[in-house]
This record gives sequence, C-alpha cells and structure tokens, in this order.
Amino acid sequence: MARDFVNWTQEGNIAFVVNDNPPMNVMSSKVAAELMECLQEINENPECRALVLTGAGEKAFMAGADIKEFPGFIGVPGSTYPFTNLLHGVLQYLEDLPMPTIAAINGFTLGGGLELALAFDIRIASEKAMLGLPEIKLALFPGGGGTQRLPRLVGPSKAKEIMYSGDPLSAEEAWRIGLVNKVVSHEEVLSSSKEYANLLASRAGAAIRLIKETVNRGVNMTQAEGLKVEQDLFDRVFQTEDVTEGVNAFLEKRQANLKHK
Repeated sequence: MARDFVNWTQEGNIAFVVNDNPPMNVMSSKVAAELMECLQEINENPECRALVLTGAGEKAFMAGADIKEFPGFIGVPGSTYPFTNLLHGVLQYLEDLPMPTIAAINGFTLGGGLELALAFDIRIASEKAMLGLPEIKLALFPGGGGTQRLPRLVGPSKAKEIMYSGDPLSAEEAWRIGLVNKVVSHEEVLSSSKEYANLLASRAGAAIRLIKETVNRGVNMTQAEGLKVEQDLFDRVFQTEDVTEGVNAFLEKRQANLKHK
C-alpha cells in the first residue's frame, strides 16, 4: 500500500524505508503515523531480518519537526500530549523492533530527525551530514525522546551542551563523541548501510533478537539487575534451533545452515 510520505520495500532480507516529505523530510504527525504503519508491517514479515531507513533526496535525513503544527500548542495546557504520545510511541516501537536497525544519515539530521536517529541501533552518516537539537533556538527543548536517549549515548554533560547551544555537529564530531557509528562518503552512505544490514541479517536471528533485548532492558537497570537479565536470556538462547546448528557446525568444521529460530 503506497503512502504519502513513508514507504518501504523488501530487498532480500532487509527492509528499506524511505521518508519522502520534501523539501527537508520533516517529522509531522502524518509522517509519524505512516512510519508506525511501515514498522508494524516489517515486524510482521518473517523474511525481514534487518532494517535501513533514510531520507529521500540529497539534503536531509530529517531536518526536524513540522513547526507549522506548533502554534496550536501554545498557551493550551495538555495540547502537546497527543503529539508527543505519537512520537514516543513510534520511536519506542522502533527502538524495540526485534531486528538490527540502521539509520542511513544522508544529510541534515536535526531536532526530531536526530531523535528519530537516536532510536536506531546503528547510525551510519554521510560526511556531509549535520546533526543537532536546535529546539532551544525556538525557546523549546526536545520532546521526542532527545532529552533521554542522547544522554544515554554521549553522556549527560555532552548532551546538555548540544541541547543548550542548539548548534549542529559535523559528522566527524558526531563520530568522535559516539553519536554515530561510522562516517562514509556521501555517495556511499546508502550502499554502506545496506551492506552492513545484509551482514547483520546473515547472523543468527534468534541470538540477535536476544542480544538486543538484553542490552535494551539492561541500560535502564542497575548492573546487577542487567546481569540477571543476561543470565536468563543466555539460558534462553541455548533453547533455539540456531544454537544447535551453530555449535554442531563449529564442532564438525562446516558452514552453519541457520534457520534464524
């Protein structure tokens, strides 16, 4: 089913999602709703074992929220909740998606765009990308998870610096502080992201899902609590079909034939 702004295609075992909301691919309520629809379809497709998302065109991954929606929030207590509930819901769904997810950051990634990128497992950035949370320049602050996900990734002090100033970071600076995993040439950002997604899709799917669950749950716990989660899910991975095949293939010195179960 074709949508107005967000659509996806299946390329082998990866889902390729494109946000096409010209000219700068901003995050509107409609974009968020369509993204959720795509993610749900992908999650229900057993052949999809990794996901790549990018912005259409050459300028922007996503250059922020649709500011035209904001005047209606001003001076009306509680009016923002439907919007933030929608954003939080779709980004949490993305963060919890039981497969590796990669943001192919091909340009401006600002405000809601960076908040979207933060919900991915891996961020691969074009050398031309600019990343930041400029909401302070509108006398606002991030409301789509940026105040929570960014400090967990780069530390509270650096996150506050980024949000207090509102100034964007270059791709190289974002890589230096751990905000992105890799910087590649602008021409290679999509091919590199898809290549890495295909590599991850070839890994044991059951173990990948359990790794993601263990990490995502553990970062919000004490270390002791996280270790108990690891212990429980480590036991669960030994009940999968893949581990039987993987261990036997290693012992028999042959290539494993994984079922991703």
